[in-house]
Amino acid sequence: MTSSKTKIAYGVLGVLTLAGIAAWIYQLMGGLGVTGMNNGTSWGLYITCFMFFVGLSAGGLIVASSASVFHVAEYKKVALPAVILSTVCICIAGAFVLIDLGGIQRVWRMFTGPNFSSPLLWDMCVITCYLVINILYLYFMCSKNADERKVSIISRFALPVAVLVHSVTAWIFGLQLSREGWYSAIMAPLFVVSAMDSGLALLLLVLGGLKKSGRFVTDGGLMSKLAGLLATCVAIDGFLVGCEVLTMAYPGASGAETLAIMTTGVTAPFFWAEIALGIVIPFCILVFAKNRAKTGMVMVASACVVAGVFCKRVWLLFTSFFMPNVYGAPGIMAGSSASANAAGMDLWATVGTYAPTWVEIVVVVGVISLGALAFLMMVDKLLGKKTATK
Repeated sequence: MTSSKTKIAYGVLGVLTLAGIAAWIYQLMGGLGVTGMNNGTSWGLYITCFMFFVGLSAGGLIVASSASVFHVAEYKKVALPAVILSTVCICIAGAFVLIDLGGIQRVWRMFTGPNFSSPLLWDMCVITCYLVINILYLYFMCSKNADERKVSIISRFALPVAVLVHSVTAWIFGLQLSREGWYSAIMAPLFVVSAMDSGLALLLLVLGGLKKSGRFVTDGGLMSKLAGLLATCVAIDGFLVGCEVLTMAYPGASGAETLAIMTTGVTAPFFWAEIALGIVIPFCILVFAKNRAKTGMVMVASACVVAGVFCKRVWLLFTSFFMPNVYGAPGIMAGSSASANAAGMDLWATVGTYAPTWVEIVVVVGVISLGALAFLMMVDKLLGKKTATK
């Protein structure tokens, strides 16, 4: 990428970041009522993106740590950009949690009065550990006197923590019995596998972009091997989704109503998009060795996986909110900005409704732009024109 194009990219991302900060300040002034969230649907686009970016952070760290833990020498060639990507993604995920808190000025109470039975506290702790491991990984890899022994040691901690962070995120949902469809026994494996395929797909997209811009060069053989690993992860993800659907669809199962909403209701477009984009299309592309040898085909399959897993996060989160967990009138107060001027029964609801507002969308774009800006700056600083040889 030329210097002028780099400056343009930095400028565009900077403007989008500032717009996101302005929208977030507006949210702080007006409260979470300016978003599409309410008492019935208390989690929205922010938590969707949190789940998504926690998963995206997995691929890079797993690939980098596998180079030392499993002695996969080829992965060492892409370890540095993989860890940079993992670090940025986990920071973006953490930012979305803080934004979703609304009253961020009271975040210190999570430290002074922790609830150790809460999966949210578990997640905060494990994400902090995950971030620290990423930072140490980068420090050991980029220091002037890089010590392979220290990198090897940190790798042995990184791999299990990478699996744990996605498992704990899944338990946030799986341990909430009040929400139909979340208390699946395989929720954690579903999260871990979809995190692996989406994270690996994003890593492939980033490696392709870095190669095209001249920032990083790697051989096609390694890309082909990573694409083969991606195909395996996609197949396992498809199997687990199939197990979940079969369990819900079996005659007499308690999840029949949830499955109906998931497959034919308001979240059905996202479910079928995930099946098509996240599983069927990329697997049909990558299952053939000749396609894995073509960078363009690998990029298409990887983009489909990333889009498909995002759709998965959407239907997984919102399907349960559209199932009533309070039966009988009057239900619960809507708690939205619209209900402030409502009267009588208009205040009450048993099923949540949700659509993201411009505030949420601009904030999300701003956070992602900040992450992209940080990634480009870290790549330029730590990689430069460094290339990976065969």
